[in-house]
Amino acid sequence: MASDEHIAEHPARENPYTANDVLAILREKGWLVADPSPGHVGFCEYAAALLGHFAVDRTGLVGLLTLVFTYDAAQILQTTEAHTVLARYAARDVVRQLGLVLLDGAPFTSDRFKEVVSQLKEKLELRGRDLFHPIRLTLAGRAGEGELDRVILLVDEAAALPFVVPVKSIRTRVVEFCSVLE
Repeated sequence: MASDEHIAEHPARENPYTANDVLAILREKGWLVADPSPGHVGFCEYAAALLGHFAVDRTGLVGLLTLVFTYDAAQILQTTEAHTVLARYAARDVVRQLGLVLLDGAPFTSDRFKEVVSQLKEKLELRGRDLFHPIRLTLAGRAGEGELDRVILLVDEAAALPFVVPVKSIRTRVVEFCSVLE
């Protein structure tokens, strides 16, 4: 995973990354070994556009992409970060409600993300970190800021494509997380 110094808090600079940069990372990490399909190229363009502003350097971009391609809820829940997030007021309620909302398996687009957040805000009367950190931990594997929302938006895009190791969809991630949550 990327360390925090490789991820900018706010995208205040031009995006230096292209689809070719993302494609090179996918090959280096062994996530894509064949020639890219048009779907892979489209994913790489989308990933570069969403993540490029947030990665201070290539290591940061690799770290953000790693969150898309690797996910293990049991390992995530063993981290100090997970314990810290889940100890906060109503965090487990956020995770449970998120699981219920996402069981339908609808593609997790930007509009769907907004709908889910609106539903959770209304139902749980939470805002800010109390709402977003449990969502990000559950779906991206880390708590943090807005760059993780972009990671989350890439998950279902990647899950729909053939990679060496299949990417776990948003629905799969939330089900896995809830199943290992004590």
